[in-house]
Amino acid sequence: MRTLPERALVYLRGGPRRPLDIARDVLGLSRANGTVAERLVVALLGADPRFAFDVDGCWTVVPEPAWQSVRLSSIRFAVVDVETTGISARRGDRITEIAVVHARGGSVRVALESLVNPGRPIPARITALTGIDDAMVRAAPRFGDLVARVLAALAGRVFVAHHARFDWAFVAAEVERASDAALRAPKLCTVRLTRALVPELARRNLDSVVHHFGLEAGGRHRAAGDALMTAAVLRRLLDRARDRGVRTWQELELLAR
Repeated sequence: MRTLPERALVYLRGGPRRPLDIARDVLGLSRANGTVAERLVVALLGADPRFAFDVDGCWTVVPEPAWQSVRLSSIRFAVVDVETTGISARRGDRITEIAVVHARGGSVRVALESLVNPGRPIPARITALTGIDDAMVRAAPRFGDLVARVLAALAGRVFVAHHARFDWAFVAAEVERASDAALRAPKLCTVRLTRALVPELARRNLDSVVHHFGLEAGGRHRAAGDALMTAAVLRRLLDRARDRGVRTWQELELLAR
């Protein structure tokens, strides 16, 4: 079942709409007056960066940026890490923890961090690796309870992860399961970028790259710790890319390929 923000997202992709229309068609409040509709819609959409209120009094969906021409200094990154019950989203493994770190220039902050109840037992081998067990996630939210926050944290940003295919597969599967929405965003894998920019490094797992750059490792195999370390690695890689004359997202994306 879609959350109300997800229903609003689908609805507003059809074009700008006034609060009364949103109250009627999204919230199901056919008798709401203008004042009530405006207050309810502001409460629903006001803090969500996917939506904007225009000068004509209508709500719209914020368009995705024209990524190809965006300069590196202007790119907003969402560095993502997930802990899971296993290695295959296709075979039913689920997320047990997720973190999204926002990075732009020298600014880095944790935008989202949460344990997630996967709705299935966590294997002992996974608990041994991450320290996350069934008791820790028993009272945690299900992914469906977090999906609106996750999508808001990713909106308008480049999705970055170390082994991005893994994290993307899990987040995309959970988003689709929770909201019937397809995850859409430009993607960047720091493993691929390391291969292109640090060819002398034989091993490209996160520990090896962190050690190579002389960064401080902390909180390994927990979502926020790994996401913060990946963000630190990304910054070093972007510095190297600039030294090679890379200035735009298009050039960086081609380099990572």
